Amino acid sequence: MSEPGIQYPETDDEVARIVSEACANRRPIEIRGGGTKRGYGRPLQVASALSVEKLSGITNYDPSELVMAARAGTPLEEIEAALALNKQMLTFEPMDHRPLLGASGVPTIGGVFAGNISGPRRISAGAARDSLLGVRFVNGSGEIIKSGGRVMKNVTGLDLVKLMAGSWGTLGVLCEVIFKVLPRPETMATIVVKGLNDAQAAEAMAAAMGMSVEVSGAAHLPESVVHKIADGALKGGPATVLRLEGLEPSVAVRRERLVEEMHRRGEVSVLDADATTSVWRDIRDVKPFAGASAGVSVKPVWRVSVAPSAGHQLVAALRLKTGVDAFFDWQGGLVWLQMEADPEADLVRKYIKALGGGHATLVRADAATRAAVPVFEPQPAALEALTKRIKEQFDPRAILNPGRMSSAV
Repeated sequence: MSEPGIQYPETDDEVARIVSEACANRRPIEIRGGGTKRGYGRPLQVASALSVEKLSGITNYDPSELVMAARAGTPLEEIEAALALNKQMLTFEPMDHRPLLGASGVPTIGGVFAGNISGPRRISAGAARDSLLGVRFVNGSGEIIKSGGRVMKNVTGLDLVKLMAGSWGTLGVLCEVIFKVLPRPETMATIVVKGLNDAQAAEAMAAAMGMSVEVSGAAHLPESVVHKIADGALKGGPATVLRLEGLEPSVAVRRERLVEEMHRRGEVSVLDADATTSVWRDIRDVKPFAGASAGVSVKPVWRVSVAPSAGHQLVAALRLKTGVDAFFDWQGGLVWLQMEADPEADLVRKYIKALGGGHATLVRADAATRAAVPVFEPQPAALEALTKRIKEQFDPRAILNPGRMSSAV
């Protein structure tokens, strides 16, 4: 249903006209897709909005080429349904933010790439931007720009395709995306190692990733969160979970090798394909910290990326200073932190720096907090200056999602 004050263009030319008029009038506008991630980033101070919701539909898909093109407002579920009919999938496993942010609406393929949304398979298949081959977008001057295509090419200078991924609508309005897909695994299984503490789990995940068994997901769920995964299927103490995917005979052989190795570290069990699907969906969507829509949990949540060996050290250091709950994905390199009340931004980023660096994004907090705290990781001076120059080139009057990522972008 259309909302007052929001424009819903149906063609690229209409998008260009709306943005051109906003540019001429120096009128900032909010760029949105399905609205499921509107609470992500700094609050916007705008009077109007442009939704790509009606720029919808798969425009080209030949399963034999493993490439799909779709308009930016196409619902993600439509994309995934079309791929499922051909036993294919998006390799980067995009998260659904609705449970965590208490949002409604429908996730769109444009929103996935605008946020570079990448899930547990990131450690084996790459990020969303690694699957993106081409884009068509409207810049802040109202110009329609096309970059990339149906094949991967070497580039010199700025790679506009990769630049748009993760720009959160601050550089242009995505109208169409072209991306690669891969065959869906024939089967999958998850090896569960029980009873490990955070440090032991980091060692176990590193060992698993170092084996030639092609682990496609490695996560650790401390006792405080494990019962919230897959309706309690992993209950009974902390669980370290390792996913295998592929052809059934291959998975069977690799599973035996991994089980043998993990038996040296703790009690081991194996989940079948259905249970594996449920467990990794809940990890992907950060189910342990969900519940904002029901008012159950409005505590600040951080998404922290560090070296896999540093994740458990970060959590241990924070627990000495403040109340924090946490679990680990990406072999321990992605840490989801839920704070008790204050986001403790200075403390979190201080410890990250002390542990060798990384970045922290405040994914969930109230609007006042998101306005006061740097939501995205502050950039070094040289990189910030480059970011500003890029913003000025793409959006010279700073009308597209102004200030969403920082005061400068």
